[in-house]
Amino acid sequence: MAEITGDQRVQSEVLEGLATAVNHRRWFVELAVPYLGENPIEVGSGLGDYALEWAEQLPRFTATEADPDRLVSLKERLADRPNIEVRQMLLPHSEEGDYSAAVSYNVLEHIEDHVGALRSMGELVRPGGAVVIIVPAFQFAMSPADIATGHVRRYTKKTLAAAMTEAGLRVEKIHYANALGLIGYFMATKVFRLMPKEGPMVKVYDTLVLPATKAAEQVVRPPFGQSVFAVARTPG
Repeated sequence: MAEITGDQRVQSEVLEGLATAVNHRRWFVELAVPYLGENPIEVGSGLGDYALEWAEQLPRFTATEADPDRLVSLKERLADRPNIEVRQMLLPHSEEGDYSAAVSYNVLEHIEDHVGALRSMGELVRPGGAVVIIVPAFQFAMSPADIATGHVRRYTKKTLAAAMTEAGLRVEKIHYANALGLIGYFMATKVFRLMPKEGPMVKVYDTLVLPATKAAEQVVRPPFGQSVFAVARTPG
């Protein structure tokens, strides 16, 4: 992605640590599945954890990465998956595509020109297709961990919807997710100034707290959360 800030080594360490949060990942995998169609593209696939799980449910999937070193690792990891294409992608760009959807998790907050990035994602998708986004929520939770991993902003439902609308997309669904996760993240990273890496706190939360949080939020959408989940449609 263009103009991503932050230490790539720290980003990789955080990605590796959060990869152990299996229940969290599966919840967020499930959120996107109804909107992906048969041939989606993921923008910013990182280590490929989401790509692997989505591709198990789809005939074709395209994973992308901007960082050259991470792209090499991604290609190696996904080499034995014939239904996954891996390619480099930078945002914003002028490329047009015919993908059924574009999905991007925890990427937009790294990009200065987030409206241009959203517009580029929309141009990759056929008319009426979906752009599916997850971003971290609430600027008050911006912490040293955010800065170290290259976050330039955090979002509310209102600010993400405004960026999507400015990019020419029609917002179909938007809500907060993982309410208790926001409290835990704030305490860990803002108060105690810890990095969200693999460790006992992540394991306990993912194993014991997150399943209950997910069940509750399937009944009642919370007024806040650690993340904002949004689905928008391209024109036509």
